[in-house]
Amino acid sequence: MTRMFAIIEREMRKFFRSPTLMIMSLMMPLLQLVIMGNAFGGKIVGARVGVVDYDRGPQAIKIREAFAAIAANVKTFTTVDYTSETQAREDVRTGKIDGAVVIPAQYSRRVYSQDAPQLGLVVDNSDQFMSGSIESEMQALVTALTTPLIQPRLANSIALEIVELYPYVNYMKFLLPLTISLAMYISVMIGGGMLYIDDKARGVHEGYLVTPITKIELVFGMNLAGAMKATLAGISLTVIGSLMAGLGIIFRPEADLELLAMILVSSIAFNGMMFLLMVRVDDPLVPRAMFGVLNTLLLYPSGGMYPIAAFPRWLQAISIVDPFTYVVHGFKAILLKDGGFEAIWFDLFFLFAFGIGTLLIATPLFKRTL
Repeated sequence: MTRMFAIIEREMRKFFRSPTLMIMSLMMPLLQLVIMGNAFGGKIVGARVGVVDYDRGPQAIKIREAFAAIAANVKTFTTVDYTSETQAREDVRTGKIDGAVVIPAQYSRRVYSQDAPQLGLVVDNSDQFMSGSIESEMQALVTALTTPLIQPRLANSIALEIVELYPYVNYMKFLLPLTISLAMYISVMIGGGMLYIDDKARGVHEGYLVTPITKIELVFGMNLAGAMKATLAGISLTVIGSLMAGLGIIFRPEADLELLAMILVSSIAFNGMMFLLMVRVDDPLVPRAMFGVLNTLLLYPSGGMYPIAAFPRWLQAISIVDPFTYVVHGFKAILLKDGGFEAIWFDLFFLFAFGIGTLLIATPLFKRTL
C-alpha cells in the first residue's frame, strides 16, 4: 500500500504543479455551459413577419390587433406590411423576413358566414426552430380567434390541463449534467490518458521497473490518482455550474451526498475506460487522434443534448453501453428533479460495475516491461 500511495502522491504532485493544465481541464466545459447554455434553447424574440392583407375587413383588423399584442408582450415577432403575396414569398426565400401571413380576400365575410375561413402562413422551414416558433405562435392566435366569446353551457370540446412537475428549466440548467460529465471526462483524458502515454514516452515507467512495485500496485496507483483528479474536477464543476445556473440544491446535505456518490462512481467508470483504451498504446500521437472519435461516440448518444427516444435503433444501442448516458441521467435526476437515491441507484450500479470491469480487463493487459 505504501508503494501504491507513493505513485498516487507522485501523480497528484505533478497535477497540482501544472495550474494551467488544471484550469484548461475545467475551462472548456465551463465555456460550453455559458455559451451553449445561452445560445440554444431560448425563446425566439424579434422575428420579422410580413402581412399581406387582401381583405381589409373588420376580422382582418382583429388579426392585426392580435399581432400588435404579440409584438408588445411576448415579442416573438413584429410585422411588416406587404401589398403583394409574391413579394412577401420572395423576401422569405431571400431571408429579408422570417415568415409571411396572407389574409385572403373575403376573409371577414367567410368568418361571419362560418364558411371555413383560412389564413395563409409562409415560413422558411430550412430553420426548423424559427419556423416552429412562428407556427406555434400563429396556431395559438388562430385558436384564440376561433374561441367563441360566449361559451356554451355544456362544453363540447376536450380541454387539456398541463401540470408541470418542476419549475422552468432553461437550457443552461438542462446542459449542466452533461457539462459536469464532460469536465470529469476531460480531466481523465488529459490527467490520465495523455499523461500516462507521455510518461511512457519519456521513460518514467522505466524507473518503476527497478523498484519492487508490483503490477497491481502500479495499475491501482495510477488509476486511483486519475479517479481523484476526475473527482476534483466533478466537484468543482458541480459547485460552480450550479451557482451559475441558479440551482440551490447543492446547499442540501442529502443532495450533496447523492452528488458525491455520482461523482465518485463516474470518475471510476471514466478512468477505467480510459486506462483500458490506453494500456497497450505507446505512440503519444495515438490518443490525440482517438479523442476526437471518442468525444463524438460517447457525448452525443448520451441524451445530454437530445432525447434518446428520438434516436434510431442502432444509436440507441450505443447509448445503452455508453457510460456518459448513465452519468448524465444520474446528475439530471439529482440536480433538476431531486429524485433521491431511488432515481440513481441503477446509474450508480452500472457505472461502478463498468469501472471495475474495465479495470479488471485492463490489468492483465498492462505490461510491466519495456
